Amino acid sequence: MSKKIIAVVGATGAQGGALVRAIVARGDFAARAITRKPDSDKARALAQLGVEVVAADIDDPASVRKAFAGAHGAFCVTNFWEHFSAEKELAQAGNMAKAAKEAGVAHVIWSTFEDTRLRVPLSDARMPTLKEKYKVPHFDAKGEANQLFSAAGVPTTLLNTSFYWDNLISFGMGPKKRDDGKLSFVLPMADKKLPGIAAEDIGKCAYGVFAQGGALIGKSVGIAGEHLTGAQMAAALSKAIGQEVVYDYVPPEVYRTFGFPGADDLANMFQYKRDFENEYCAARSIEFSRSVNPELQSFAQWLERNGSRIALS
Repeated sequence: MSKKIIAVVGATGAQGGALVRAIVARGDFAARAITRKPDSDKARALAQLGVEVVAADIDDPASVRKAFAGAHGAFCVTNFWEHFSAEKELAQAGNMAKAAKEAGVAHVIWSTFEDTRLRVPLSDARMPTLKEKYKVPHFDAKGEANQLFSAAGVPTTLLNTSFYWDNLISFGMGPKKRDDGKLSFVLPMADKKLPGIAAEDIGKCAYGVFAQGGALIGKSVGIAGEHLTGAQMAAALSKAIGQEVVYDYVPPEVYRTFGFPGADDLANMFQYKRDFENEYCAARSIEFSRSVNPELQSFAQWLERNGSRIALS
């Protein structure tokens, strides 16, 4: 019998790439890697693993429908940071939902977040409204898009992910040297816990959800490797890199002024996670994550493998 195909959107990205590699490693499914750039180095590397690489653009519904054709499952994800447009994310999610329905996909995983406006309405002055419609644009659009999959009648599992520890490598969030020479790890979280996870484990968890068959269709599940305070993360970083790292709490009001693209969005995101720590952590069960991914890494384990890749500035 031929293996059931899992079509993976964003197959050269962090989440999608991790899922493709998990599928290849386990061997129970066949991976179909969907990418806009099948000739890229990352796509070629997947092809060398024996993965079917298919060109499609989630801005083009017809290409997605064709890429989903014959697939048992589909992993759907968007990347706000490519374009900084919540409206574009909503349109892309709608395109994938319709394509999955038309292709008859039996199980979709939609990688999503909370719509923060359900707890912090636009009228709530505790947090500034951004782009007139959002509190945390890269969260809210994904959360709003959840209903697009249910409205399309697609058998869907909503996968609520967590802060990538890989952001310390790729997003410039690693420790930086203060004026006094000490390394500083900055988060706008006060003493609250931040759910985090290795990007690799998001893929492995998604694989575990598919491997459960239809048991999690219609469910909203959340994943994390650990829930840690900034001070706990700084202590783990100190041990991993062999230098003292101090945790510096920077309030969201200050973080918004940092000036890099998306600083206001991220400041609001951290404020949401800080102010709703209990609810946010409860929605991301470490026990559930380990049940679908027995190889789930702790932050210390991730640092042991990746700490040397964190640039210290």
